[in-house]
Amino acid sequence: MFIDVLSIVGLTVLAGACIPLGGLLASFERIRPNWLEQEFRHFVIALGGGILLGAIAVVFIPEGRSSMGGSLLAIPAILAGGLIFFLIERVLGLKRRESPQLLGVMLDFIPEAAALGGLAVVNTEIALLMALLIALQNLPEGFNAYRELLYLKGHSSRKTLVFMSSLVITGPVAGLFGYFFLSERPVLLGSLMLMASGGILYLIFQDIAPQSRLDRHWGPPLGAVLGFCITLFSHDLVI
Repeated sequence: MFIDVLSIVGLTVLAGACIPLGGLLASFERIRPNWLEQEFRHFVIALGGGILLGAIAVVFIPEGRSSMGGSLLAIPAILAGGLIFFLIERVLGLKRRESPQLLGVMLDFIPEAAALGGLAVVNTEIALLMALLIALQNLPEGFNAYRELLYLKGHSSRKTLVFMSSLVITGPVAGLFGYFFLSERPVLLGSLMLMASGGILYLIFQDIAPQSRLDRHWGPPLGAVLGFCITLFSHDLVI
């Protein structure tokens, strides 16, 4: 048990560390001319969206449905996830705290880390794959969340990076919750993964895809394709 706990904490910390790492890279990134910097930023947004979409298609929905025994209840679970993410975003938007990239980081990182903890005992290979995918998606999401937070009033570069670093602790907390509470409850674990899938789908098409579009530039959509392929390659590499 101690080894399992140590593994979950280690995997979730490493995956979560990619959030401030992405922010750190964004703090140094300066590209000239300006149009190239804009295209690169939109490419990174689309890359993160492609990785998220791939994670849903390759891991979350297949594993979630499997945990639920192929039940048709998977469909309302996905719909419920989309609705919950919509309500959370709506509440934050009404309070004028809308930060779609940061919201996306936290709303997908926390349930993913919980699912990782729940799967650590059941399926070690899938848990390792999830840790890799969480890290891959947190890097571009952290990159874009840094830029988003930096434009908010009262956010300096140092303050933003410290805040992003503080988010890392949510990973181990969620992972240990999944390990102790979800690993022996496969239906709940599957429901969580499917609800996360629905929520992430909502965020992709509500926030990420619209932000990634850039008139008369084709790099961003190719970034989404690359992100999806990275997920597929990671799956084949680990499994």
